[in-house]
Amino acid sequence: MIVTVASMKGGVGKTTTAVHLAAFFAEHGATLLVDGDLNRSSLSWARRGPEFDFSACDMTAAAKESRGKDHIIIDTGANPDRATLKELAAGCDFLVIPTTPTSLSMEGLMSTISALQELKSFGVVLTMTDSRRQGTTTAARERLESFGIPVLNQTIRRLACHEAAPNDGVLVRDVKDRMAAIAWDEYRTLGSEILSHAE
Repeated sequence: MIVTVASMKGGVGKTTTAVHLAAFFAEHGATLLVDGDLNRSSLSWARRGPEFDFSACDMTAAAKESRGKDHIIIDTGANPDRATLKELAAGCDFLVIPTTPTSLSMEGLMSTISALQELKSFGVVLTMTDSRRQGTTTAARERLESFGIPVLNQTIRRLACHEAAPNDGVLVRDVKDRMAAIAWDEYRTLGSEILSHAE
């Protein structure tokens, strides 16, 4: 399965989502994480710590490295235009679009509503949500769905282990934090939901 992660705005957890989806899919077959972002954030994350169960490369090596892989996760650059968004969707089995439920992040996503409505096999995932402010998350979901935009059921909360993980070059499950297992479970549930779209 080819899963592309794209965002309309920076700072919404795109790379964190891509890295953890790669870790999830690695439980279901040989997996490659392709870093297509100019910042090379996911690639440097993967190289910073111990070896992950998936391999990682940049776009220039993707064709060769993808041989024999069951799953490919692509971390793209932020702010794709309408044409790029369509190309990204056409080149994968499922397009994941992370966004926070805040007004600024939602504005970036809402500005591409017409382009999104033309896509198939994609879903928005609400990230960096605050369990103390469920109303904000619910309102964001309802607003997107009112425009016919599919929103994945699993949300990703804002937790301290998300910030610690890339610094240490590990996954959230390996951070010494009481919420680490819960954070990892959210990504595993998200991965399962995405995987179900291929079945």
